Amino acid sequence: METVAVNIWQRSKLLIKGFLIGGLVLLLLIPAWFVQNVVNEREARQKEAFNEVSSKWANRQNITGPVLVLPYTENAVGDKGQPLVLKKLSYILPDKLDVGSTVEPEERHRGIYQIMLYSAEVKFSGEFASVPLEQLKIDPAKILWNEAYVCLSLADGKGLKEEIKLQWNDSVVKLNPSLVDNGVMKEGFTAPVAAAADRPIRFSSTIKINGSEQLLFTPVGKVTSVKLSSTWPDPSFTGGQLPDHRISDTGFVATWRSLAHSRNFPQAWKETRCDLQSASFGADLFIPVNGYQKTMRSVKYAVLCILLTFAAFFIIETVNKKSVHPFQYALIGLALILFYTLLLSFSEYTGFNTAYVIASIATVGLIAWFVRGILQSSKLTSLLAVILALMYSYIFTILQLQDYSLLLGSVGLFLTLAVIMHFSKKIQR
Repeated sequence: METVAVNIWQRSKLLIKGFLIGGLVLLLLIPAWFVQNVVNEREARQKEAFNEVSSKWANRQNITGPVLVLPYTENAVGDKGQPLVLKKLSYILPDKLDVGSTVEPEERHRGIYQIMLYSAEVKFSGEFASVPLEQLKIDPAKILWNEAYVCLSLADGKGLKEEIKLQWNDSVVKLNPSLVDNGVMKEGFTAPVAAAADRPIRFSSTIKINGSEQLLFTPVGKVTSVKLSSTWPDPSFTGGQLPDHRISDTGFVATWRSLAHSRNFPQAWKETRCDLQSASFGADLFIPVNGYQKTMRSVKYAVLCILLTFAAFFIIETVNKKSVHPFQYALIGLALILFYTLLLSFSEYTGFNTAYVIASIATVGLIAWFVRGILQSSKLTSLLAVILALMYSYIFTILQLQDYSLLLGSVGLFLTLAVIMHFSKKIQR
């Protein structure tokens, strides 16, 4: 009877140990989940630091305008049949708008967090060829020419470094902040201007502003040309249209040319509200290495790293008839989890790539030292260390090649399974 029990144990001990190791893998997903929470917390702190600094400097900027607003009257009949005169608004966009902007980036730090700010000088000019009253179907006699005004919108007014002065034909007008709440913007900068039905209007201005991370322009001209240059070497172009651009280590130059037919709003209209900023485009002056996003992506491969390491360790100990306690598997698993905390903490100071190398070397070294004491074999220890180094190199490659990560991951896992199947044939019952 005792002999039968021993035989059953000998045949089933590998299966039982396999189930124990599988249970350990599932348990180790709990600390991996905590690591993800830590990554999210650190990224949230970075955003808080950014919001704190940008709220005092200026937030992202979007320049919209100028827009000519012409009030007019319209006859109507009241509920009781009485005649009414209603005051309404019409909106005219410029036929031509040329914008040139130079952006000077400024890197600031709040503790360990790096924050991108900028100062910009924006010069724009253009013209209204005419006031299209026939298109708007408005009687010229109904226009309140003495109440005409021009309006311009800036996403964050506190970033304005000096007053906005607009050259309007032969005169200069000063735009003042106002709660406009008309069909193109709720708040902005306005000034009364002179306008006539048959007189073209030429305008120009220079605006000096502060902002953070992003600068956008709204193409309100029938033909809009924008040229944006900066010494920041890592722009990310955004919005409804991509520019022609030149990027180098010393900065970038980008140019946009937008025509009215590419927008979803007309050149002139009355009464209805239009979302002009839906057509905005520009550039993000972003910090290229976001260690938190890459660390979070690497943590998602934690279960893969643990499984591959445990599988390799299990095959090595079984083929070479070594005995390793499940508790020692658990310690190796915890070392694999601590890799991500090392990666997170170092990446905040050195950048992701350098932190990955440091954390990989530390983790592989720790596990190799531990396994060397268990297996008492330099050859087997070196084999496991090589497997770990290849695994971390493989994960790093997947993280870098985002577009091909699925393909590379699938092929890598298939080859890994093939290797495990080959060596598992040496496991005896």
